[in-house]
Amino acid sequence: MSELPPDDSDRFDEIVDAETDRDPDLAVIEAGSRTLRTQGGPPQTDVPARPTDPEVDKALREVEAELATRWGETKLEPSVTRIAALMDVLGEPQRAYPSIHITGTNGKTSTARMIEALLGAFELRTGRYTSPHVQSITERISLDGASISAERFVETYNDIKPYIELVDSQQEFRLSFFEVLTAMAYAAFADAPVDVAVVEVGMGGSWDATNVIDGDVAVVTPIDLDHTDRLGTTPGEIAVEKAGIVKQDATVIMAQQPVDAAQVLLKKAVEVDATVAREGLEFGVVSRQVAVGGQLLTLRGLGGEYAEVFLPLHGAYQAHNAAVALAAVEAFFGVGSQRPQPLDFDTVRKAFASVASPGRLEVVRRSPTVVLDAAHNPAGARATAEAVSEAFDFSRLIGVVGASGDKNARGLLEAFEPIFAEVVITQNSSHRAMDADELAGIAVEVFGEDRVQVEPRLDDALEAAITLAEEEGEYAGGGVLVTGSVITVGEARLLLGRG
Repeated sequence: MSELPPDDSDRFDEIVDAETDRDPDLAVIEAGSRTLRTQGGPPQTDVPARPTDPEVDKALREVEAELATRWGETKLEPSVTRIAALMDVLGEPQRAYPSIHITGTNGKTSTARMIEALLGAFELRTGRYTSPHVQSITERISLDGASISAERFVETYNDIKPYIELVDSQQEFRLSFFEVLTAMAYAAFADAPVDVAVVEVGMGGSWDATNVIDGDVAVVTPIDLDHTDRLGTTPGEIAVEKAGIVKQDATVIMAQQPVDAAQVLLKKAVEVDATVAREGLEFGVVSRQVAVGGQLLTLRGLGGEYAEVFLPLHGAYQAHNAAVALAAVEAFFGVGSQRPQPLDFDTVRKAFASVASPGRLEVVRRSPTVVLDAAHNPAGARATAEAVSEAFDFSRLIGVVGASGDKNARGLLEAFEPIFAEVVITQNSSHRAMDADELAGIAVEVFGEDRVQVEPRLDDALEAAITLAEEEGEYAGGGVLVTGSVITVGEARLLLGRG
């Protein structure tokens, strides 16, 4: 099918909430004596477990505890003053390598993983910085396609700790949790050293802590409504902040956007003499077919057409993420400008076939099938619902939903209502989690009382949903989708034995 279209002061009033917030000490839920059976789920992805060395585990927990004393990711002052000061005393490590910078509303992490896989396949040493993490804080910093080890994470923190404290002493507010992690990533990449860094913004763009880099390639995934109380109430208003990552003479890889968002991004590109490649015009998805374990794609890149590309991820949105990732890597290598030839086809196919994206339509159990997806806003939920309907033949799908209190829970539930036979409402361990009873009240209005069950404990919610799915019989096609928040998905992943 063709898909190419022609805190303590009044200043906190300006502080921003982000989905990336989680308490570092809650990153791994304590499952107690209850571990749910996995029954032949698929192989593990690269999400790391806690270190088995007791000393290393202790050191990692101590670092997490120190980070937890800082502003959490719900407290983001809109400036890069502190992180810029820290980069200065560290010797500007973020200038030691070229970078690809990624912003947008949905799809950033999956796109970053695809870009990383492509660059690695072409024998470049990569560093990837993404947020939030699914289970372990070490996931946020990746070297050569694998999460940084706990030992190296601790070493990196200890190496830059004196400089963090120096900057803290000179600023009105201490560096935040996210700012310190960003500095750690940039320092680890310089120390490796990497050939290229793939960096996902935490939120927005202009004032995001990651924006002390000048990305050679700026990627903008689809912009939709999220964090409207802080970023703006229209895609165009939100795009103003996200356009902040577009730097002088960069190449902008722009996913399909609402018209007002596209206009803002194009205007910024003109102002800084950036080159723009737009999905649907300069590149895009030519065709896609559902395949076992994923989908088979034909992509049009900046340098030509790439056929028979297998992507082991489900959903049309992941196909579009793949097109964006391919164009970003082509732009990084100069395809379409300095060189007319496409990238090596076999290398591109090999790279995409290796991609994994934990917590994004990830199957973690069979009989019945349990799928995890970190959709946390209405746009993401709509894309997930469409992908589930396309990729899975569930005769009866049970939802497990635990959302954050600052999200559009009604919009999220309304997006899932057509595909859920019943929904089990729960909550995760984060202080930001919406109370299960409050969320259930909204769910009853959306689904009706007969289709809603409330289980405040996530382990109880998973057991209840699996039991409901099993009522269809072993071979009748019942399934479970756990969604609503990255934190909910990460905790479910551990409870289901995938960490």
